[in-house]
Amino acid sequence: MSQHNFNRRQFIRGASAALALASLQANGMDFLASPSAKPRRVALIGTGWYGKSDLFRLIQVAPVEVVGLCDPDKHQLEKAAEMVSQRQSNHKRPATYGDYRKLLAEQKPEIVLIGSPDHWHALQAIDAIKAGAHVYVQKPISVDVMEGEAMVAAARKYNRVVQVGTQRKSTPHLIDAKKNIVDTGLLGKISHVEMCCYYHMRNNGNPPVQSVPDFFDYEMWTGPAPMRPYDGLPHVRWWRTFMEYGNGIMGDMCIHMFDTVRWMLQLGWPNSISSTGGIYVDKTGKSNIADTQSAIFAYNELNCVWQHRSWGTPADPEYPWSFKLYGEKGTLCASTMQYDFIPQGRGEKMHKDVVYEKEKYPEDLTEPDIELNAAPATRLHMLDFLKAIDNKTRPVADIEEGHISTASCIIANLSMKLGRPLVYDPVKKLIVGDAEATQLLQRPYRQPWAHPAI
Repeated sequence: MSQHNFNRRQFIRGASAALALASLQANGMDFLASPSAKPRRVALIGTGWYGKSDLFRLIQVAPVEVVGLCDPDKHQLEKAAEMVSQRQSNHKRPATYGDYRKLLAEQKPEIVLIGSPDHWHALQAIDAIKAGAHVYVQKPISVDVMEGEAMVAAARKYNRVVQVGTQRKSTPHLIDAKKNIVDTGLLGKISHVEMCCYYHMRNNGNPPVQSVPDFFDYEMWTGPAPMRPYDGLPHVRWWRTFMEYGNGIMGDMCIHMFDTVRWMLQLGWPNSISSTGGIYVDKTGKSNIADTQSAIFAYNELNCVWQHRSWGTPADPEYPWSFKLYGEKGTLCASTMQYDFIPQGRGEKMHKDVVYEKEKYPEDLTEPDIELNAAPATRLHMLDFLKAIDNKTRPVADIEEGHISTASCIIANLSMKLGRPLVYDPVKKLIVGDAEATQLLQRPYRQPWAHPAI
């Protein structure tokens, strides 16, 4: 390696570290989480794409020992165990389990990461909390509103830190936008927000019903959700196309943007939520999630408007999955990839791109299916999680904030289903003046699984 290349590499490493530190400080973190003398005992439930990705980001920023992995797919589980043995510093192969309850009982992990499908998040998170673990749970946190309420109650009762995987709050360029544009008042009064997703991400098709392979425990994978006829491995994007297991594109993609908007503007529960939509275009396959949906999350003198289409072209090709804050003095357009501030009048435009850390973490470049643009954000999110554990404080994506964002998206789906606006009372835990909608705040569970109580 030439001296020039070496110096450039060292400069990039230093610049990345400086930017990461600045981002942490902007996020209210004054220092990097100091490594514990003893590695933290960590377990992962759900060893698919994003479960492994979250675990590998944690391994990159803290000394941990992965003591257990759980998945109902033995093939996926074995592959994950091999990858973890290569990535963690002690090169140990973690114990593997088909039932997460046995993992919690035998390994007693300090930290549990939950990367299972959405219909499992609540039970697994609550059981991990009761077992004494701090939890990092993917979004959306739940598939019904009462699950989320029970998760918040459990975290508070057992005094555990629960970080939600809404890592936009730890995305360096979005932290910069909040600090230097929103918080400084460059937008003026903000009275309209638009959020959208125009990705063609609604998996669809008509695979035949078939026998369950011997390496896959379909009964355990389904758990509390309704049992669909088995029509192939549900991994990656197939399960997301069914409301039995999640909340559609609203719960998958809107939650990220809505949560980020709430964080930037310091918004709590919406005053009311309304939504319309359905399957308007692609009716050929088994998918039962909406391919077209609009929603309004109403606040005082502010509407946060969501739109998704899994067909056609994006309204703005530069921002196909994004949010836009409209203020009297200017507009902020932002996504996972960039932001643009456009002032009203002759002011100076501002632009910033996503941060990559390819030089600092070269292993990112060889990790299968990694989201390179999200990796730095997830690393900062993990550091924030660890700092909250060490300091006994609330993390930036605390379970209560994750619940508000998740529940709001679930209520939007209920509004679409019922055809009327809904108002949620988080104290009484009901839809105001609407007994029918209130009944829908809790889904029935498949036996023998029992819905968690608050």
